[in-house]
Amino acid sequence: MSKINIKNAINSFSSLGKQLIEPDARLLAIINDEQYHNAWFTPESVLRAVTAIGKMLNEADLQTWLSKYNLDNTGRPKKVGLILAGNIPLVGFHDVLCVLASGNFALIKTSSQDAHLIKHILKLLVDINAGFADQYSFVERLTNFDAVIATGSNNSSRYFDYYFGKVPNIIRKNRNSIALLTGTEIAEELFELGHDIFDYYGLGCRNVSKLLVPEGYNFNFFFESIEEFKTIIHHHKYSNNYDYNKSIYLVNGDKHFDNGFLMLKEDDRIASPLSVVYYSFYANMAAAQQMLTDQSENLQCIVTTAPVNVPSQVVGFGQSQQPALWDYADGIDTMDFLSNL
Repeated sequence: MSKINIKNAINSFSSLGKQLIEPDARLLAIINDEQYHNAWFTPESVLRAVTAIGKMLNEADLQTWLSKYNLDNTGRPKKVGLILAGNIPLVGFHDVLCVLASGNFALIKTSSQDAHLIKHILKLLVDINAGFADQYSFVERLTNFDAVIATGSNNSSRYFDYYFGKVPNIIRKNRNSIALLTGTEIAEELFELGHDIFDYYGLGCRNVSKLLVPEGYNFNFFFESIEEFKTIIHHHKYSNNYDYNKSIYLVNGDKHFDNGFLMLKEDDRIASPLSVVYYSFYANMAAAQQMLTDQSENLQCIVTTAPVNVPSQVVGFGQSQQPALWDYADGIDTMDFLSNL
């Protein structure tokens, strides 16, 4: 790991953040064009991802984040292979940021679903600080690496374990997020929960795919509160998933609730199909907390305002897709891993 000038790094990243919060015409054009490479990446979704990263890269948070780590070691920068996911726009940016901030070299293998925007954003960073040009390269295949951070499915993780098990690694599997409701939520809170469910069409590991609700919970108020998200059904790929899952439930006679753009189905599992959110009832808060603890290895975050003591990241309504710099995927401190290579 080479020595990092933390002040310069913070200035560079925060300058990039300001450009992402207020994209120029060139970046807006790229944001708009993403839909032609990936139909899920609508301009609205991509702009949301870009501006969320921009807000994350604020000077105060960068200072707080980087001050936690020893980044003064000198030596040969380690080559860190990054296998990025492509389920939502720029989902792999944080891993790239961590490698750059730790003074290491990023060998970046993008997902075919999200291969364009990350390249432009790193060019913007190089325009701000040319030194970063020597800290990364995009590759088709990982070779000559000292460590690996790979994100994928439960199936791909077995492949990653086989090929990268002999070097220091972080290998991520499928995760999902749960919302714990108490039944006392107001309409505004449930509306914000709609963002946790529908932003990026529910494709992210931080999207809520399961509700824990008290016994006897009435879903009518929930459906009324998320009505503004009904335009999601106009996206053809989302609509196709909705129609498919609805037909399966109708043919099988599966009990479910349906408001015309989202279905709720009682199910013990936490990973629900697109356009469906599973739910389970709990008898009391102790039982709810036990459910969350039992699933902690499969959870990315928990959305609730209830006081819970669980080994998972807990966020407020509407906050699941707005992680801070220190909100690490799977709860694994990426910067600690990188700064100790």
